[in-house]
Amino acid sequence: MEKGTLIEFRVQGDRHLAIVDRPDGKTRWTVIDEQGQSHTLHPRQVTYEVQDGKFDVSEIPDFLSQIEPYLDPSSLEVAWELLVEEGKAVTCAEMAQLLFSDQNPSLCYAAHCLLSDDKLYFKQKADSYEPRPATKVAEIKHQQLAAESKQREQEEFLTRTQQKLNGEAVEWQESDRTRFELLERFVLYPENTSRAAQDILATLDRPQTPQAAFDLLVDLGLWSPHENLFLRRSSYPVHFRREVLDLVQHYLDSPPPDPDQDRLDLTHLKVYTVDDESTSEIDDGLSLEQLDDGKERLWIHIADPTRLVRPDDELDREARRRSTTLYLPTGMISMFPAELATGPMSLVEGQVCPTLSFGVILDEDGSVQEYKIHPSLIKPTYRLTYEDVDEMLELGVKAEPEIAAIAKWAKRRQEWRSSQGAISIHMPEAVIKVRDQDEIIIQVLEDSQARLMVAEMMILAGEVAGRYGQSHQIPLPFRGQPQPELPSDEELLVLPPGPVRFCAMRRCMPRSEMSITPLRHAGLGLETYTQVTSPIRRYTDLLNHFQLKAHLRGDPLPFSAEYLQETMQGVTTAASEAAMVERQTNRYWGLEYLRRHPDQVWQALMLRWLREHDNLGLILLEDLGLELVMRFKRSVRLGDRLDVQVTHADPRQDVIQFRELMDQAVEPAAT
Repeated sequence: MEKGTLIEFRVQGDRHLAIVDRPDGKTRWTVIDEQGQSHTLHPRQVTYEVQDGKFDVSEIPDFLSQIEPYLDPSSLEVAWELLVEEGKAVTCAEMAQLLFSDQNPSLCYAAHCLLSDDKLYFKQKADSYEPRPATKVAEIKHQQLAAESKQREQEEFLTRTQQKLNGEAVEWQESDRTRFELLERFVLYPENTSRAAQDILATLDRPQTPQAAFDLLVDLGLWSPHENLFLRRSSYPVHFRREVLDLVQHYLDSPPPDPDQDRLDLTHLKVYTVDDESTSEIDDGLSLEQLDDGKERLWIHIADPTRLVRPDDELDREARRRSTTLYLPTGMISMFPAELATGPMSLVEGQVCPTLSFGVILDEDGSVQEYKIHPSLIKPTYRLTYEDVDEMLELGVKAEPEIAAIAKWAKRRQEWRSSQGAISIHMPEAVIKVRDQDEIIIQVLEDSQARLMVAEMMILAGEVAGRYGQSHQIPLPFRGQPQPELPSDEELLVLPPGPVRFCAMRRCMPRSEMSITPLRHAGLGLETYTQVTSPIRRYTDLLNHFQLKAHLRGDPLPFSAEYLQETMQGVTTAASEAAMVERQTNRYWGLEYLRRHPDQVWQALMLRWLREHDNLGLILLEDLGLELVMRFKRSVRLGDRLDVQVTHADPRQDVIQFRELMDQAVEPAAT
């Protein structure tokens, strides 16, 4: 290079023109740019050298103005079309001649600017540029269009988001869903950090954290402030697939033929359904039949969804996926679509309903004397709540002697099971209901005659179904429980009676088990048992109905032992996950209730030590039926009652802290 040569160099990708001034050492040159600033450059930093002429710094603006009219990138397309077939490479000077019919220095530099900025038609090779093949150009065009479309979608999404945050009405687009899902995944699985989600938050000037993503989804009205993250992290389907809903509508419009044409007509019996007031899936009813020989036959009528569901149809597969109806404080998510579950599948008062009925005659000691099972038709007479039945039993209502008789047999059943080794554990049970994400109601279920009556009749039906399956060698989802190693009588007697003692027993109870062959259920005191009383709400019960009804009809069993074993494994896993979601959700709302009542004084019962050396124990808030963790500084004993207050509660982080109301404050503990 010589003094006065006009050259181009780049700083962070931007073009700069400068005039060569003087050498700087053996290999470098000092150049002066159009602003009069000096730069020291190595020759390899020079990206273009204007040929033929000496320039002064003052001439740079005029030079740039000369080339400006020629910097139209679309002109390269014409040149590419002329050169692509030959595949011939061209220099900047040759491109200037082709485009502008001249090769003066300014036009050659204009050609250089066009070619060096082009990412579509030409590819640099040494000091020349060769045309890209037509297929490559088409591919790059497609990529550019996709990138432009993506950028446009991103900008439009951010505009809509800002409008929504400003309180304006917006109509979300299908493409927005992908971005919302990125934010949702960032909240649900923060360990799998999403760069794309963080970019959205950064663009909106929000912290790039999972909590900020959660807050944004709430601010946009897509999530509630109490969004159930436990449910969202689970595999439990919240919505029904279109194929399922279509089949539901078809069955509602045109019910399929009843596979049990010869149903036993029991519509003459008085039938009581007993549930909580809020229950909408009514799947069991009770009757008492007076026999000619003076004996009494108990009837347990169970709703018959297999009247509509066929093995392995869309409804059956969907129920199998869900495994159970999910009961959450905010509402129920049913195993079957509500149109069926609360309609033709339920035992509706005053309507003729198909059922699977278990007729049982008991011995005086409460053991089963004889039984029979029939697909049947009933007509529920009364829909009662547990409170209704308790009141009727307490008042001795003469008009409904059947209720008192059923309750009498239920008591005998309980006593008989106790004689067979049944283990009764009565811990307070909290039922949490949330209305409109605002009002939280916690009710502690009390032991009552009505609940005992219904529970014993359901257990009785399960024993009878198990006996039938065992005697006819039908593979069923039998349920059992190993014999627990309970504390000795001496150990139990030193514990305060009630929840403390029951808590010690509960710790020793092993998990229940499932098998396609009968096994003893130690907790219930039964040699064989299976669940059949909730086929609308529990898939294993539905499996039992399929198997039992097919055998009663004389049809081949729909499920082989091998298939049933495999199905039970998947269903059990899904049911365990659903139970976990229920527990986590109930705990969340329990902590939220406590968070909203910071000034309330609660009476707590010391249940058991978790780590006695750390003074960490489990307390029971008796008014709420909630079991929580607390750390003490003073000495406490099992069964002690304490007055405590919440000092801090964070349901989202699963944290609760208490203090004891006394002169010696107790150190709060987090759970």
